[in-house]
Amino acid sequence: MFEKFKKYRFLFEELVKRDFKKKYKRTVLGMLWSLISPLLQLMVLVLVFQKFFGRTTENYMIYVFSGLVVFTYFSDATQGGMRSLLANAGIFSKVDVPKYMFLLSRNIQALLNFGLSLIIYFILVGASGIHFHFSFLLLLFPAVCLTVFNIGVGMILSALYMFFRDIEYLYGVFVMLLNYMSAIFYTLDPFSDSTKMKFYINPVYAYINYFRKIVIKNEIPSLRLHALCAGYALVMLAVGSFIYKKYNYKFLYYV
Repeated sequence: MFEKFKKYRFLFEELVKRDFKKKYKRTVLGMLWSLISPLLQLMVLVLVFQKFFGRTTENYMIYVFSGLVVFTYFSDATQGGMRSLLANAGIFSKVDVPKYMFLLSRNIQALLNFGLSLIIYFILVGASGIHFHFSFLLLLFPAVCLTVFNIGVGMILSALYMFFRDIEYLYGVFVMLLNYMSAIFYTLDPFSDSTKMKFYINPVYAYINYFRKIVIKNEIPSLRLHALCAGYALVMLAVGSFIYKKYNYKFLYYV
């Protein structure tokens, strides 16, 4: 796999550049939308829900932004990854190249957007009076886990999308449902302990909560949460790799 990656490194770099440029093609602000878009979403959510949850929630704006930044990265990477194979069918149907490179390039583009959003995120964290501390370095852990998780989900979705185009619409509904189940704009305080634990069935919530514990509560997450974040990532990558390997040769027949 690594030998193939070295061989097609130039192609991979060009795919990343193309995907990044394509996202902002014919826009006036261009790359600035990666900074402005999460701020606009944050403003809407805070204006709408501040009255209901903001009064009793510590650093409500950062609470919401933590969830928004993580969930947007997940949504952008997986929905883009789902279309990555079909969007590049004109290339791999004519040239024998590793098909996972199209998915990886799309995930790199989403990761770059995530990095730009984090710049705004940390600026607002500082502006909110939250002190930066060494435990912030631990945020690399959920970021890496989420990246691996997104690649695994993208492998599954892109493979299924080659066979069933309905996946695009079904997944859109699923993402909307997952958004409401990730406690982005509301807190879990009114719920019982058993109900709170059920939220961890949602992998995205686990990554969001990791961010909140470090940034807002200044707590080192438990080993259980570390294991959960890593477990979700590795399991999803294993399942995605299995599906890719098993059905890779069939993709050409469904272009």
